[in-house]
Amino acid sequence: MLYKLHFLQHIWRQIRLVGSLPYFSLLVWTLPLLLFTSGHNSLMAHDEALYASRARLMFDSGNWIDPWERAHHKTPGPYWLIASFYKLFGLSDASARIPSMIAGIFSLCLVYEIGKIMLGKKLAWLAAAILSVEFFWLQYCRLSTPDVPMIFLVLLAIWSLIKTELHPKYRYFWSFIAGLSLGLGFLIRSFMIFLPIIALLPYLIWEHRRHRHLTNPILYLGFFVGLIPTCVWLWLNWLHYGNQSFEELLNFVGQLGSDNHYNNGLLFYVWNIALNTFPWAFFGILGLFLTVRRPIYRYQLILVGFPLVLFCEISIFRTRFPHYGLCLYPFLALFASVGLNWLGNIYQIGIPSQLPLQKGKINILNLFARKNLPRNLSYGFGGLGVLLVIASVGVISWGSSDIRKYATIGLAMGLGWLILPVVWISRYHFGKKFLTARYWIAGWLIPCWLALAAMGSIGLLSDYNPVLKTFLQQSAIASILQSHPTYYVQIDQKTEVLLYFYLSIHAQQVASVSQIPALSYAWIYTDQLPKLSRPHRIIGTVKEYQLIQLLL
Repeated sequence: MLYKLHFLQHIWRQIRLVGSLPYFSLLVWTLPLLLFTSGHNSLMAHDEALYASRARLMFDSGNWIDPWERAHHKTPGPYWLIASFYKLFGLSDASARIPSMIAGIFSLCLVYEIGKIMLGKKLAWLAAAILSVEFFWLQYCRLSTPDVPMIFLVLLAIWSLIKTELHPKYRYFWSFIAGLSLGLGFLIRSFMIFLPIIALLPYLIWEHRRHRHLTNPILYLGFFVGLIPTCVWLWLNWLHYGNQSFEELLNFVGQLGSDNHYNNGLLFYVWNIALNTFPWAFFGILGLFLTVRRPIYRYQLILVGFPLVLFCEISIFRTRFPHYGLCLYPFLALFASVGLNWLGNIYQIGIPSQLPLQKGKINILNLFARKNLPRNLSYGFGGLGVLLVIASVGVISWGSSDIRKYATIGLAMGLGWLILPVVWISRYHFGKKFLTARYWIAGWLIPCWLALAAMGSIGLLSDYNPVLKTFLQQSAIASILQSHPTYYVQIDQKTEVLLYFYLSIHAQQVASVSQIPALSYAWIYTDQLPKLSRPHRIIGTVKEYQLIQLLL
């Protein structure tokens, strides 16, 4: 009996040891957020469905080089990735998203490794945990787009450059990995990879006398080796399309650099990133201020210089989309860990009643300690939590069924925010001194985790077009679409892309309804149906479209 008891204690010690490992704990923290769904998946139009459908074209045709009628304007890396997972796990929207999920997990590990070198293990883990609960980052980790895979390669290159300095004995190996990562980045994201490369120039040039990266031939060798798949693809495309292969790549970059379809202003990324990372942008700005005030030895031009230069680049670039700023999110998480940890230290100290400011010297730490920002934040977000709980309970009780599911998000986040004032009051009014800064910091992470988990569970992070997909999966509709071609005269681009992915026989566009053969099926706008003179019968209706069969 005693032997069994010792055996169980040994197992428990091993479990605790594994649980304390940073990678394991990060995986336990992140994996549910990547996997929680309502049980249904459907693609987001427009970008996600475009990449998934182009990869499907390669998969269905067996032509992974030039399956298009004319030269393509993007490099094929993301299509190859997605199509490879179609081969492994079958053709589905879930399979299309696996590459981004894997890249997201490895990116968290790299953020931890980079943060461990620059900031220490504690802040490194906190940064990775914060990154995983940034809404926009998590959303793109669950989309079949090339953004997160490219960021993984950029982080791998940065980590390799740092490792080159730390381990001169393996300098050539790490230099090759850094160059290879950036070269493969061109395969994944075309010319967009040059934005982070340019952002690395301050570090590469101004710190050159120390690290000598720019005179290391192995770095360039790795870069050119990484370019080999793209060069081979371009050569094969040139044999098929001629000079149009190069022209399309260059014209697309020129178009992005000159167009601003949504009239997003110069400050677009300021408010957009703040909104998509709430509340972490606040801590990120605080952490940036602290890091500028107390520079990180050796790595200041990576930790601060890289994101600032990249932010300026994408802001100047005329085409401004939210996902262009994704490469900043890991660095925002690193800054947020610095800011949150600093506030946690003030929380640990409490309210210092006798901390006089030194004359002639602004002591920001003492100033914030006197104002007691952690206490005010705890009460402020606790009040916000109360409002969210009240509003959510009201919606659940009296709201319609369509919006009731959204109330669960507010309820989860509201209950989570209540942790902050409870921890503060318990420590400073009831003497629960065991509630250290770790509990207070957890009070910031848990509400975001709960809200994102709720979003995933009701399908907001995976099921973007449930109405269309459910319609296409109806047995009566599916039997028609699997055995007959469909036609359309005009259809919005987003629906067209979704149909291209979900239909095994692709819909064909015609100039007018008169060109559609008799007894064929067609997609038509509902409001245009009364104008249709040809005899027909309605098969089904989805959104603003109707699937009809033309009888004559």
